[in-house]
Amino acid sequence: MLSLSMIVRDEAEQLEACLASVAGFVDEMVVVDTGSTDATCAIAARCGATVHQLAWPGDFAPARNRALELVHGDWVLVLDADERLCTEARDPLRRLMTDPDLLLINLLRREEGASQAPYSNVSRLFRRHPAIRWSRPYHSMVDDSVVALLQREPHWRIGQYGEAALIHHGYRPELLAASTKAQRLREAMESELHQRPGAPYASAKLAGLELAEGRPDRAIPLLHSGLSHCPSDAHPERFELLLHLAMAEAEDHPDRAVAHYREALALPLERRLSLAAGLNLAGLLLRLQRLDEAATVAEQTCAWAPELALAWFNLGLIQRQRGALPAAITAYRQAVALDPQRPESHQNLGAALLLAGDIVGARQGFREAIDLLQGQNRADEARALAQRAGDLVNLSPP
Repeated sequence: MLSLSMIVRDEAEQLEACLASVAGFVDEMVVVDTGSTDATCAIAARCGATVHQLAWPGDFAPARNRALELVHGDWVLVLDADERLCTEARDPLRRLMTDPDLLLINLLRREEGASQAPYSNVSRLFRRHPAIRWSRPYHSMVDDSVVALLQREPHWRIGQYGEAALIHHGYRPELLAASTKAQRLREAMESELHQRPGAPYASAKLAGLELAEGRPDRAIPLLHSGLSHCPSDAHPERFELLLHLAMAEAEDHPDRAVAHYREALALPLERRLSLAAGLNLAGLLLRLQRLDEAATVAEQTCAWAPELALAWFNLGLIQRQRGALPAAITAYRQAVALDPQRPESHQNLGAALLLAGDIVGARQGFREAIDLLQGQNRADEARALAQRAGDLVNLSPP
């Protein structure tokens, strides 16, 4: 039996889609509401969930632990309302759960709209075992209890589903702008660092906020402190610290940033989890006009995640700078095929085709970009592109 465990608050806009994504996959849905004032509870009940009430305890970990106490399944899947289970992951996950020695299955999560890491790894599918508990502030996780359990009961194994199992919408810019997520994260990480100076996880997260808010001078000391306290085998934390340090130093010390990115990429992580370093390194090498190195890194990122339109778009930019027009056009076409709603891909494809002498293809690319910009309420950009492209090709309908 598989149970869904959730904690929610005021998630009326997203909850139904989340629960629909697991319908027929889980045998039980348990939703713990922590004080909604909208229709969250009614939606959960209508979708077949058992709804419980809990006064907000001030921290995510105790709330998740209460939700965990209420499920009955042999296995537990934990989701947030802004996540969806991928349909294609259902059968492989069912097969993995039949392994009698698996304790936990790490899930690859695709971060829709994230400005940095396109994928993350989350420990959200595990056996219901009395020793598995949530801990850590804000971004609570079961990892600490799982490590302790493995030391006592070493026969258990950790599994990994290597393809995207979850889609997360919480990092889309419009959702972040409407939430208090950043401020809550800052408060939680500052509290953690007050109690444990140099804690790698908190240092990385707080430094990431400082970078996002344009304060690299405040991020860099945090990152160096975090790295000095980070065990050499704590690969995910070390990767995030190095990634953010490279980002913080890219403007004033680009050679240092290149070295940090390469050190991050050398860590033994699943390659999709290393994509942010690869994408950023390729962009930095392009800026430094180290074009052959940039092309090599960009080609690697495309090989690691061939489904990622941004990787192909970046490769197109680099190949065009190298003067490799056929390779640039191929990369841009792949970016367009994977994400046809991105006007920049159509625009750059049009420019590359124009350089290659394909006037008809260039015209089509520019028209597609202009139409998309207009449809996305980016009228000023659409007019500017129409002016520039109209000076090069006739954009009027035939």
